[in-house]
Amino acid sequence: MSGEPLDKDELIRDLRRQLAAAQSELRLNKRRAETRGALIDRLREAPRKQATAPAEVTSKLGRPRGLWHSPVLLGIVVMVMLGFAVDAGVGRYQSHLAKQQRQARLQLENAAMRSLYVELKRIVALADGKSFRMTLSLQNTSPAGPLYVMLNPVAVYVQSGMVWQQVPSRPADPAGAGVVTVAKDHAYDVVFTPDVANWAELMPGYMHVRIQDDLLVSQRAQPGDDVVERRTPFYVYLRPPGSAGPPPLFIPMPPH
Repeated sequence: MSGEPLDKDELIRDLRRQLAAAQSELRLNKRRAETRGALIDRLREAPRKQATAPAEVTSKLGRPRGLWHSPVLLGIVVMVMLGFAVDAGVGRYQSHLAKQQRQARLQLENAAMRSLYVELKRIVALADGKSFRMTLSLQNTSPAGPLYVMLNPVAVYVQSGMVWQQVPSRPADPAGAGVVTVAKDHAYDVVFTPDVANWAELMPGYMHVRIQDDLLVSQRAQPGDDVVERRTPFYVYLRPPGSAGPPPLFIPMPPH
């Protein structure tokens, strides 16, 4: 019987200890909860502070993009782009124009050099016994149309020793000089006087004569820069003035 009170007292003390431990655990849990709540509040506040920084960066980055909405800047950009476009267009036009000019030049040179045939037709002695009259012929074979030819003075040279000595020459018809229209063919005469004492006798009894016909050729009656120079030399052996002998009076030679 004596052991029962002791068991009750011990039980009461044990309950008190358990109660105190439970209260202590509750206080500890409460402090932990408060601490956890404080940490959660801090964590919740921390992202809000970090979120404000990108906003500032965005606002700073947004300012340059706002420049593109400036009418002045857009006007400058448009003017620069237009300048490049105009420059490219002018370059293409100049290239096209230069190509057309080169093609026209080549066509004119082809007409002057290949479609225009220059021929020495004849040489006859004149009655004065000193001069000769030669006939030059122009023939146009170009299908593009007539050619307009400036007849420059024909130069005549006689070889004397190792040099060419120029002798007097003139158009037989002064009115026929200048620009002539060559649709098919055209002939003109030149008078020259080979008065040279010591002429070279490469072929016995004949003078060595060079005839140089310089022409300016165009495909337009009033040309600008579209003019081509055509030089045609002829070489002949010619009996000197007043000499007698069997024909021929002159012997043509190939260019040399």
